[in-house]
Amino acid sequence: MPAPTCMVEMIFPEQANHYGTLFGGNALALMAKAAFVAAARHAGMSVVMARSERVDFATPVRVGELLELQARVIRTGRSSMTVEVSAEAGELTGALRREVLRGRFEMVAVDADGRPQPIARKNCNEGTDNDHA
Repeated sequence: MPAPTCMVEMIFPEQANHYGTLFGGNALALMAKAAFVAAARHAGMSVVMARSERVDFATPVRVGELLELQARVIRTGRSSMTVEVSAEAGELTGALRREVLRGRFEMVAVDADGRPQPIARKNCNEGTDNDHA
């Protein structure tokens, strides 16, 4: 299985809702960005999001916490990939981390005109399922 893509984000007030926790739309945007980076690296070309699947918001992320996202390609098809994204939040010191987000995204490799393109097998790491999606 390919190594995960890791991203870390400090949660600031402008990313929060009126409860002082990370706004769900901002959480989805961060997850989508991590999925994009993981898929683009895996495919070795541009990608777009085709679908976001179930996203679970386990616990709120408070302003001032660090959010660490991990994205991993778990399936590679002809032109599409499934990327699983999980996130943990905690104090700046790294203590008391907890899982806060988990979701899956379907990403598609595309050319400059936005048309699906086959993912070259040489670009793919071993360990992913090679379906024909």
